[in-house]
Amino acid sequence: MQRAIRDLPVEQRPYEKCLKKGASALSDSELLAVILKTGTKGSSSIDLATEILRITEQSSYPGLAGILHLSVRDLMDINGIGPVKAVQLKCIGELSKRIASSVTREQLCLSQPQTIAQYYMEQLRHEENEQILCMMMDTHMHLLGDPVLSTGTVNAALVTPREVFIEALKYHAVYLILVHNHPSGIPVPSEEDIAITEKIYHSGEMIGIHLADHIIIGDQRYISFSEQGFLKKIRKQ
Repeated sequence: MQRAIRDLPVEQRPYEKCLKKGASALSDSELLAVILKTGTKGSSSIDLATEILRITEQSSYPGLAGILHLSVRDLMDINGIGPVKAVQLKCIGELSKRIASSVTREQLCLSQPQTIAQYYMEQLRHEENEQILCMMMDTHMHLLGDPVLSTGTVNAALVTPREVFIEALKYHAVYLILVHNHPSGIPVPSEEDIAITEKIYHSGEMIGIHLADHIIIGDQRYISFSEQGFLKKIRKQ
């Protein structure tokens, strides 16, 4: 039988360890144990945390990142995880994504695709389906908003130029940057990605709303149509 947290030496208990040494001194399982608070009969919260991490190791996203890819139902299938703990874990995951975005937002430069990719990376790279969002900017390239225009399937997110420019006109946008993810983690543009970029670019030029870039987010990787020279080719068509 596994020992309860209270049976551990004080210096090994996650709460006390955090108070004495700081949260950075805790292992992944210890951090999770603090969030979980309690374990199950015969096992501690650390044991439960270890089991969650063991399950994620069997997925495409091992470790803490794997929790973002487990649904509430998936989490509740783990012995000792009820709806409350499942929701807590999902909220912690969402909080981590928002913290990552808020940190990079201060460094966001709309003329540098790398900073845009960094800003949206944690928001999009864990999504199971493709999402397309559109950054709306004014004449001075100030961000006016970034609504999600479409949520699709595992390998497709459908959007039309009409949908894009209805939103752009609402924001009085002058420049646009499309951003979408590839759940496969590989940000290579598909034929559909190139085709819709061409349609939106040419449609926008007719009404004075310019497509400045299209950025595809993968797993810690990205591709910028501007950086790769795709937009130059489109302009010449």
